[in-house]
Amino acid sequence: MTQNLPWLFLVLPLVAASVDWLVLARKPRVAAGVSIVSALVTLGLCIAYMGGLQTGAPSPYVWFPVQGFDLSLGLLMDDLSMKMMLVVTGIGTLVHIFSLGYMKGDPSNLSRYFAGLSIFMFSMSCIVLANSLILTFIGWEMVGFSSYLLIGHWYHKDSAADAAKKAFITNRVGDFGFLIGILLTLGLFGTLYYADMAGHMKVAAGSPVLTVAVLCLFCGAVGKSAQFPLHVWLPDAMEGPTPVSALIHAATMVAAGVYMLVRLQVSMGLDAFTDTACCVIASVGAITALLSALMATQQDDIKRVLAYSTLSQLGYMIMAVGLLAGEAAMFHLYTHAWFKALLFLAAGAIIVCCHHEQDIWKMGGLRKKMPITTLCFLAGTCALIAVPGFSGFFSKERILEAALERSVPLFVLGVIVAALTTFYMVRLCLVAFCGNTRTHEAEQAHEASPTMLVPLLILAMLAIISGCGFLADRLVPYAEFHTLDVEWGATFFAGLGALIVGGGLAWLLYGKTETLAGKADPLGANFVSRALRHRLYIDAFYDHVLVGGIQRWFACLISCLDDGIIRRLIGEGLASLTAWVGRLLGRIQGGSLRGYTVLASLGVLVLMLILILLF
Repeated sequence: MTQNLPWLFLVLPLVAASVDWLVLARKPRVAAGVSIVSALVTLGLCIAYMGGLQTGAPSPYVWFPVQGFDLSLGLLMDDLSMKMMLVVTGIGTLVHIFSLGYMKGDPSNLSRYFAGLSIFMFSMSCIVLANSLILTFIGWEMVGFSSYLLIGHWYHKDSAADAAKKAFITNRVGDFGFLIGILLTLGLFGTLYYADMAGHMKVAAGSPVLTVAVLCLFCGAVGKSAQFPLHVWLPDAMEGPTPVSALIHAATMVAAGVYMLVRLQVSMGLDAFTDTACCVIASVGAITALLSALMATQQDDIKRVLAYSTLSQLGYMIMAVGLLAGEAAMFHLYTHAWFKALLFLAAGAIIVCCHHEQDIWKMGGLRKKMPITTLCFLAGTCALIAVPGFSGFFSKERILEAALERSVPLFVLGVIVAALTTFYMVRLCLVAFCGNTRTHEAEQAHEASPTMLVPLLILAMLAIISGCGFLADRLVPYAEFHTLDVEWGATFFAGLGALIVGGGLAWLLYGKTETLAGKADPLGANFVSRALRHRLYIDAFYDHVLVGGIQRWFACLISCLDDGIIRRLIGEGLASLTAWVGRLLGRIQGGSLRGYTVLASLGVLVLMLILILLF
């Protein structure tokens, strides 16, 4: 019986979601309690397993037996999955608790909100603990469904409803490729179970069909981890409640793509990832990191700055996967989870205490109004920009070292992205926290409630120490991971130079008293800034050229089929033909004896001609 204890990771959140949605729809406080207890129990169970609890391998559930191939769903309780579960349940629990303070007084259906959080926890647990690509895909699609519910929680706002649909549809594009990749994997390895893939590759390493299979699987990561060119859904996902943004952008949904690729590298073996596939993966990650960092430099919405920062950091992780440095990717995923969740939740506390104002140019002086939240936000910022000693420094160094070892151009690009990261985060902190308050909302700001501060303080501590060896060696989601000593080499000095250049440039441009006293970005008037502010017009291109153009083309085609063929040719054409035949027969049957005689004579002549021709 105890061997099936791990199924509680899936059963508890699913039961909590069902109870919240079906039974406690009118009791939001009780629904919140049920979801929080579910998250706490799964976190405690995960800690127990990592602390040495042994219950044996959980029994698989046979979905339906097929002759020669039993399709079963099971859990894989290895080092990689359990450490990833600690990140998911840890972040999820803190987000649940933070939501109590953030959603207090919200007029929306809070039972539905907490049910959505529980469905999300169930979905992520499916992905992390899946023993096969079958269960992974089920969790993959459930994550898309639950994110649709959470992003569109305030569905009465058109922007939130549109953002939810955009996220759902964009992910379907990547998931289509992912499904093809799963079918190709079945053909190439003869199995979809991760434990059975190693050594069962039916084609030679470097085979083109293997490249196609890996790249199709990578399509799933492009959609779920919001990589270029399917990155457009993630910034719009900010329309959901801020705790949802923390849950999606920190360690869970967007990290699923990185985790899935690393899981495949561990299961299939690095030989399955051909040079071509790795080149494409690393290039896509690098392009995403650079473009997102550039766009973040001119965003004014505090959540959008963090959203583009997430895109950029995910680009780092994907680049590391393409460089076959899975340990570096998972190390950065682990540290990024804590400090990015901290930044989003701190931003949520700021937004609530500023009466839901999100424009950083309408804040200012918040360091005096919200000192504890400010310190927590600065701790997350220091980790993100890789200040030496903070968690992000150690993990970003690992990625840059891998890039320097395998591809100097990617190393240079990574350093540029690091400088841009420092620039836009220092800009955000200067504008939001320094100077004097610029609006009435900022003037009325106050410190967050304890239910919001406690998760912030826990995450701030982890943002500082989670990259240190005594913690990272035990908690990083990668088998036999070990931190490396900091070396005073090219990587260290390049990262330090990026920190100084990015921070110094931001201070020169935004640290002046007159700049901080203004209510708009002084760089916002030039063409480059406008292009960055409008996301390099990529979204506009999709909306008006791709989506709009395709819609117009299909509309024209359908109009031709409907109006030209169905209505005119088939509908009106047959009706006109029937009317014409009717009129003709009406003239023939006119009651004239002379006419009948003529027709009879013509009939006899035609009959005689036929007989002559036949005989």
